[in-house]
Amino acid sequence: MDASLDLLPRGGRFIEMGKADIRDPEVVASSHPGVRYASYDLFEAGPERVQEMLLEIVGLFERGVLRHAPVRAWDVRRGVEAFRFLREGRNTGKVVLTVPRPLDVDGTVLITGGTGGLGALFARHLAEHHGIRNLLLVSRRGPAADGAADLVRDLASAGCEARAVACDVSDREQLATLIAGLERPLTAVVHSAGVLDDGVVESLTAEQVERVMRPKVDAALHLHELTAGMDLSAFVLFSSVAALIGSPGQGNYAAANAVLDALAAHRRAQGLPATSLAWGLWANATGMTGDLGEAELARLERQGIGALSTELGLELFDQAQGQDGSLVVPVRLNQGALRAQARAGMLPALLSGLVRMPTRRSDNTGGSLAERLAAVPRTDWERVTLELVRGQVSAILGHTSADAIDPDRAFKTLGFDSLAAVELRNRLTQATGLRLPTTLVFDHPTPEAVAQYLIPIAMPGDSVPAQRSSEENEIRELLASIPIPRLRQAGLLESLMELANSDAEDTAPEAEDSESIDEMDVDALIRMTQEDQA
Repeated sequence: MDASLDLLPRGGRFIEMGKADIRDPEVVASSHPGVRYASYDLFEAGPERVQEMLLEIVGLFERGVLRHAPVRAWDVRRGVEAFRFLREGRNTGKVVLTVPRPLDVDGTVLITGGTGGLGALFARHLAEHHGIRNLLLVSRRGPAADGAADLVRDLASAGCEARAVACDVSDREQLATLIAGLERPLTAVVHSAGVLDDGVVESLTAEQVERVMRPKVDAALHLHELTAGMDLSAFVLFSSVAALIGSPGQGNYAAANAVLDALAAHRRAQGLPATSLAWGLWANATGMTGDLGEAELARLERQGIGALSTELGLELFDQAQGQDGSLVVPVRLNQGALRAQARAGMLPALLSGLVRMPTRRSDNTGGSLAERLAAVPRTDWERVTLELVRGQVSAILGHTSADAIDPDRAFKTLGFDSLAAVELRNRLTQATGLRLPTTLVFDHPTPEAVAQYLIPIAMPGDSVPAQRSSEENEIRELLASIPIPRLRQAGLLESLMELANSDAEDTAPEAEDSESIDEMDVDALIRMTQEDQA
């Protein structure tokens, strides 16, 4: 009160509408010259006058003259945080505590990607274990999707009325029309739709980014906006652990899921229900998991991401609904693989607290490889370095011994793809302590070539054993330095492609004739050049 009265140093009117600390008008006037103090009780105006005032206020709201005070909501389980926020005077408007509600069995639950993969799996789970009676299964093909008819029949036998509807959820108008036409109110959303279009960051095209973002991000934002005024009991987003710890070759996918995590946090801050589930790998080949090859699955296993069984995944989904948090991470972790990652210095920082062993630190000036080479005669430098490279290549390819790796064989013929190339570069960076280029494998296409590249970098002040120098190596370096666009501009592209296709027919009948110059390794370019010279 006194602080408020101090805001009238030149006089004014002070209207007290509270019930406590009522002051005497004469005392206030003597201590604050020019201030007229008055307190009142609204009920003294009488019901008719109160009605007139309320009608006038409602009219001001209807005309947009007045706006409602903002409302900030907290889950009742976070009541301590809410009262602390209120006590510190940080609120503007109203602070509200909300009570979580179970799924409404009589309302409509909308599932995106609902006719296949995880969407279909959770449709059955919601009907059989949660008693949901009305499901709207949305996908691009709707009832024409494979297995959609069988899914609807199975749900009907469980007492659930399900509709498979064709709708592009990334199209706001289509989605708005669908939601507006519902006979029963929408009470929950499960957003499981998504696609993969992997590639390392440098190779991602705008089309690849858009193809992944649209069904994930655009659809989630549309659902958020179109359900803003609805009393939902659940708003579940299917995210991925790739957004938290990274996944080589999935920059677009990781980014899309990071948006879902942020959207869930944004909704929670507004007092709206939201849970983002950052799923790990599922054991059954459903949905996007079914598109992963053996190399991708092995790569995830090396990262320590184990596969979730269907039963465990469904159980974790149910547990997540009882958690007070916008982001839940249902992932099965392999402790042995995490320890191996830690020993190699490649454990993601987010997981460091789960492994009880110190993460090895590398000296960025060259440390570990320089120490190894300094401990042996110079004549053994190439052998030691090559063993290191072959060991990392063997681990990536899943071999039990480095002896299985031919040092003169090209990485491409060993089974490397672009993601394996990135992983090898990252592993060697940690193992050697050297700063290595992202184009390491392309510039040096065999294990021996990589070893020869590493030695002078690790031991820059010492002479090294003479490296094999040949016309072929010179051509390798020359071709590796020529950007593909320059070959196109010089008019050599067509001739090189014809020679490449001819060479591929002679030496690798299984290769596709449509392989582009951009996808060819240096060995193929060398063979083309030699044949052209002949």
